[in-house]
Amino acid sequence: MSKYVSVGKILNFHGVKGEAKVGYSKSQRDFMESLDDVFLFKDNEYIPFSVQYVKFNNKFAIIKFSGIDTVNDIIEYKNCLIFVEEQDIREKLDEDEFLIDELVGMSVVCGDKNLGTVVGVSNNGANDLLSVKSNSGKICLVPFVKAIVPSVDIKTKTVTVEDIKGLIE
Repeated sequence: MSKYVSVGKILNFHGVKGEAKVGYSKSQRDFMESLDDVFLFKDNEYIPFSVQYVKFNNKFAIIKFSGIDTVNDIIEYKNCLIFVEEQDIREKLDEDEFLIDELVGMSVVCGDKNLGTVVGVSNNGANDLLSVKSNSGKICLVPFVKAIVPSVDIKTKTVTVEDIKGLIE
């Protein structure tokens, strides 16, 4: 059985040719441009669609799906999430890129000291942030940049951070 990863959400229609206005993570623009085959999740079912083209405006992606040619065709998919198969994403990841579900649950360490656990990932517009639940139970935001997070080891499920005073309390 395939595993799917959400890459966007159909917010509304765009124009009269069946184009979809799609919300997506701005850091994933290049990935969105490379979409060929996707799945729309509707009525508890993953429905396959081919992507004819993707273009962008200031805040949204505009996606045209094959077989959807009018406003009436696309409107039934309003608020549907767009998914791709996980293996398709993994093939396009750079060496230092990770899926959120890989990072969540990892131990955060500094040297041999365990500082807490990754409980989420967000983006502040400038970079990704790791939400780390410290051993004291406090949630701390850690910029997910090489200077602060020099390594991530998927095999040992460990995120190593630099020793910065007050980073994780």
